[in-house]
Amino acid sequence: MAEMRKQRMLVMENGSVHYGYGFGSGKDCLCELVFNTAVVGYQELVTDPGCMGQGVVMTYPLIGNYGITAEDNESRMPALGALIVREYCDEPSNFRYVQTLAEFMEDNGVVGLEGVDTRTITQMIRDEGSQLGLICDADTAVEDAMARIKAYEQPHDLISQVSCKKKWYARTPNPSYNVVAVDCGIKQNIVRLLNQCGCNVTVVPFDTPAETILSMKPDGVVISNGPGDPRDAKATIETIRQLRGKLPLFGISAGYQMICLAAGAKVSKMKAGHHGGNQPVREVKTGKVIITSQGHSYVVDEASLADTVLTVSYKNVLDGTVEGVEGDKIIGVQFHPEGAPGPQDSDYLFKQFIDMMKEASKNA
Repeated sequence: MAEMRKQRMLVMENGSVHYGYGFGSGKDCLCELVFNTAVVGYQELVTDPGCMGQGVVMTYPLIGNYGITAEDNESRMPALGALIVREYCDEPSNFRYVQTLAEFMEDNGVVGLEGVDTRTITQMIRDEGSQLGLICDADTAVEDAMARIKAYEQPHDLISQVSCKKKWYARTPNPSYNVVAVDCGIKQNIVRLLNQCGCNVTVVPFDTPAETILSMKPDGVVISNGPGDPRDAKATIETIRQLRGKLPLFGISAGYQMICLAAGAKVSKMKAGHHGGNQPVREVKTGKVIITSQGHSYVVDEASLADTVLTVSYKNVLDGTVEGVEGDKIIGVQFHPEGAPGPQDSDYLFKQFIDMMKEASKNA
């Protein structure tokens, strides 16, 4: 299929040029490049608000072979900047599919590039760190492309751009608990799993004040995943600071980072981040290792947690970074216990959150 597609190229910030063929949207795309090691789940990745504006290089070589299924989306509108793959499949083999990946990406303005050496690009990002890249037509002058890259300013406040603008509800029959989910770029599977655990969920914008949340009389609060630098979401951090100790809190990915920031810890950007469904994480208390799904570029500084009310609960086996914290009525994890499709080793954390709400209701 590649010979029927328009030739395009990826120009990276390090000056390297990679020629391939376009699929999806035919517009130019200038964004930060990261690599993702997931074997399946490209649809969930494309529709994950936490990937807003990123150009994701898939290390798995064949992408698109099971098409797109409407009910598997993680958000209503894809926020991904670009998807870069070794080989794109335009003839899906899946009885559930309703669109090809290229059709879905074209409809939603997501740029695709296939036929490039994703192994080489991944090694560059791994060794040199995440960097900017421009996907454009192959006849574009490389000098012009590099000038655009050098003039580009990284966007900020991404959480505010993907968060809902007004509250919405996801109810379940015979609920046991009422949960408020602060939408920093929430994945739909977080809401689905809370519903399955017997929770009515009220999803609210990222900047909803603590007093508004408390007026809803929830049994617990979830702070969701989201894109970009968590330090930009000052309103969410302040809300967490005011809610701490009053209600059970469950932070996921960026939500976990903001729980740490609210407690006085520090967060910094990683060289290449953790992106994919195969990150081993060790529970500090038990030594048990679980395989997790992740998608983040920032890390909590362990030394800065020493003077907070939080203790380290999980650490990454590969690089030793902090992967989770706990405290009074607090659970926070860097990884995605709702990761779908992906490892389900950590989905027990939703039960822990339920147990925490149950205990809090007894002591109320």
